[in-house]
Amino acid sequence: AGTASPPRSGSVEAVLPRPRFHLDLWLSFTFQNWILDVGRPVVMLVLPADWLPLQHPGVADHLHFLYNVTAPLILLKMLERSPWMLPGLAVRLGIIAVSMGTTLHLVADSITRRLLLIGYQLHLPVRENPIMRNLKPSALVDVFELLFHYDDTVGHMMWYVPFFLVLVLFFNGCFSRREQEERMPPSAWMLLAPNAAYYWYLITEGQTFILFTFTFFAMTTTVMHQRRRGLFLNSDGLFMFYSFSAALILVAIWVACLWNDSILRTTVPGLIYIPRPCTVYTLHLHQMSHI
Repeated sequence: AGTASPPRSGSVEAVLPRPRFHLDLWLSFTFQNWILDVGRPVVMLVLPADWLPLQHPGVADHLHFLYNVTAPLILLKMLERSPWMLPGLAVRLGIIAVSMGTTLHLVADSITRRLLLIGYQLHLPVRENPIMRNLKPSALVDVFELLFHYDDTVGHMMWYVPFFLVLVLFFNGCFSRREQEERMPPSAWMLLAPNAAYYWYLITEGQTFILFTFTFFAMTTTVMHQRRRGLFLNSDGLFMFYSFSAALILVAIWVACLWNDSILRTTVPGLIYIPRPCTVYTLHLHQMSHI
């Protein structure tokens, strides 16, 4: 009997398994972001300020502790499922950077919450806050400015740069041939709205508009390049691309609604005007609740 001839390339592509939607990954990603990240300021608003002693970590701090553990693990899981893998040293450095960035944010965020209880105003610069003007010795104001610099600049860069880099690497592996092209399953459509809303929160509260825009530009460029090679987005890629697009639409609506706010304009200098939700709350909604 003669040996069987190897199958032709066309038949090989025909039997290739269709790429599946990583529901477990995106479900974990969404629950982590909404419960452990967005849930922190919500818990702070719902629970009484004196529910726990201020000299001990509060419920929001414990949620941040959990986020600092789960965020690197989920990012590692994304890298494991992506065909585009960084060298081991780069992965370790990225995970260390995320852990350090989230830890810096934990410390600054915890102190900021306690400052809010004694009259600190988020819409004012550090030196212009009434409680800082009366602080003795006055050199302590420099300490608080350094604290917020570690949070808003150093911590956010160490946290969000590896975060978005992992998303780009995962997105680069979300392409398939025309024969394998998929539509988004119902589970992906259900997660689309909360995922896009979280990206909106990340852009506005985390002030990551430039980084987010560069990431979306890289994703769009990748789509155009892969189309020339006959590759198209699978369900995971469509989910990410639609989530990013919807988030930018939400940001545009958010900015349009607050465009004529003269007080917020003074707190967000420069060309990019994206107010933070917590600042809007403490400036307007919190004051209205006490009238």
